[in-house]
Amino acid sequence: MKKIISKKIKTALLILCTVASLQYAYSNGKKDAAIEDPNGILQEEITDTPSTEELEKPAIAYSHDLPKGDSVKFHEVWAYILDGHSDGLTDDMNITDLCLFSAGVNVYGEINYVPDSSQIKKFKGRKHLIVTCDSRSLTHFILDPDYGVRQKLISRLVKISKDFDGLQIDFELVPARDEKNFQTFLLDVRGRIGREKWFSVALPARTKTLSDDVYDYDKISSCVDRIIVMAYDEHWSGSKPGPVASMDWCEKVADYASSVIPQKKLVMGLPFYGRTWVDDSLDSAWRFKGINNMFNERNMHTVTRDERGIPTFTFTTQVTVTGYFDDSFSLVERCRMYESKNIKKTAFWRIGQEDSTFWPWLELN
Repeated sequence: MKKIISKKIKTALLILCTVASLQYAYSNGKKDAAIEDPNGILQEEITDTPSTEELEKPAIAYSHDLPKGDSVKFHEVWAYILDGHSDGLTDDMNITDLCLFSAGVNVYGEINYVPDSSQIKKFKGRKHLIVTCDSRSLTHFILDPDYGVRQKLISRLVKISKDFDGLQIDFELVPARDEKNFQTFLLDVRGRIGREKWFSVALPARTKTLSDDVYDYDKISSCVDRIIVMAYDEHWSGSKPGPVASMDWCEKVADYASSVIPQKKLVMGLPFYGRTWVDDSLDSAWRFKGINNMFNERNMHTVTRDERGIPTFTFTTQVTVTGYFDDSFSLVERCRMYESKNIKKTAFWRIGQEDSTFWPWLELN
């Protein structure tokens, strides 16, 4: 019995390794920092500048439903781009605000790396530097003024933001007891960088007010110029299969965010990536090109859509793989939903993961 179970596990892991070789997950520790190979060795995602082949627009491997009607229009379009991946930026993308990801904080509470702003110098819109901290204990260490590193860090943030039009804080692991420290930290940074700089913050999605919420939209909105609501990861690596951001869930997030964040400060985030689950448990994150490569390798050329238009697929190869992703059809539908709610600003995570046929459907007004 043990030998049979072991054989099944090994087979599943070998298949996962094949799947993982195509994936293009989050990088630099933002969400899924690493993948596990069949030998149990964690391997970080390769984040080198894409090759010429990778930058080519992917042939659509399945029956691709195209949007109908008019394009969608927003007053501001924010988009994230990884450090070193600026070749993925093209002139046909109607983007007002480009977010370079990211500067990080080391174990001493210091900025240990700053992306070079010159790599996006040709972009004509506003350029924002993103600052991340991917440890709960480290986040507490830099936010609590009693440790003596907070003011030094803020002084450093002022300095590194000089080559950018704006600065964005993306601290996704703020401990609950640091709610006040987080808010005063944002206020201190806002005051130090000066009003000529745009100051924004990325916050996780909420559908209602939570008690003692460290990411209280209402309180934080007074500290910043823009709040990017990360309306994705409704279903994630540890959840059961489902859309990264279902339409119904996004509507609830948008309705709540609109009720507590001033319209001029609200930016709704949309995902460009997809996810797969193997037998309802293990997962991978995918860019659009990777999904198409997988379809071609398995000679799959059709997808189904859920009731709100998000494409999904399932195939069995000793284990059952279920995936959800977004293409131009579902992205336009999602944008139209936000547009119908009079939301004027949107943001996309991230350039390089998208269905490139989406961009012509996006306009600025």
